[in-house]
Order: sequence, then structure tokens, then C-alpha cells
Amino acid sequence: MLLSYLLHELQRLKERENLARKRLLEKKRASAPRHSDRQSSKMATNGIQVKELDRRPSGQAFEVILSPSSRGDFPLSTPKKKDLSLEEIQRKLEAAEERRKSHEAEVLKHLADKREHEKEVQQKAMEESSNFSKMAEEKLNQKMEANKENRTARMQAMNDKFKEKDKKLEEVRRNRENKDEEQR
Repeated sequence: MLLSYLLHELQRLKERENLARKRLLEKKRASAPRHSDRQSSKMATNGIQVKELDRRPSGQAFEVILSPSSRGDFPLSTPKKKDLSLEEIQRKLEAAEERRKSHEAEVLKHLADKREHEKEVQQKAMEESSNFSKMAEEKLNQKMEANKENRTARMQAMNDKFKEKDKKLEEVRRNRENKDEEQR
């Protein structure tokens, strides 16, 4: 059962590799210049053909074609990989598992750090909010106390003023009464 699993994993890895190669070839083809307006001027020199491609204000483009005799014997396909032994496959799978676990641990650590930071920020915000509300309450109490003191001072000043007026009125009444009595 383990062998079939390993073979399945190996096949999946090969499919991924083939897919990656296809994508790489597609990228190379996409980045290669397209030759829709090719001009047919050809030159043949010592087994080399040169086709002149598009002429643009920025420059010229040429395609160089080597003759079969000058190509040499280059392999067109990649050399086949040697068959891996069961131990090598097992070792690679274990290494991949370790990499996955370490990556997962790093991600979990990063998330834990992020959560811790969020908690710290939240705690700090709550403390600042609490401090702000305490300061606002203290300022309000101070203003209310100052207003109360000012009010009592104004009331006392008004009472003193009224008492003074009452004294003057009483004095004026006495003076009038004394005059009235003297006149009688």
C-alpha cells in the first residue's frame, strides 16, 4: 500500500513538472516576437540562412537558420531521469513533509504574533479610552465645582449688596421718620 502511494506521489510530481515545462514553453512562445509581416529576402552563407524580418524605426529583426550540417548532434529532448529507488522516494517525501510542517509552523507562528499584536492594540485602545473618559469626567467635575463656587460667590455678593441696600433703605426710613417727628 505504501509503495502504491509513493508511486502515485511520484506520478503526481512528474505531472506537475510536465505542466511547469509546458507553461515555461508557453511563456517563451508568448514573449517571442511574432513574424506576421516577414519579408522574403534570404541570404545563404556557409550553411547559414538569414531571413530579414520586420523593419521598424527602432531597428531591424533577423531570423538566422542553421543548416542541418552545422547544427551538430544536440539532443532535442531532456535526458531522462534515472529511476529513483524506494529509499530515495521515501527520503524525498519525508523532506517534503518536513518542509510542509515547518512552513505550517511558520504560518501558525505568524498568525499567533498577529493575534497577539491585535490583542495588545485592543488593550491599549481600551486603556486610552478609559483614561480619556476618566480625564473627561475629572475636567467636567472641576468645571462643575468651579461653576458652583462662582455661583455661590455671585450669590453671596448679591446677598451682601442687597443687605447693604437694605441698610441704606432702613437708614433712609429712620431719617425720614426722624424728620417727620421733628416736624410735628
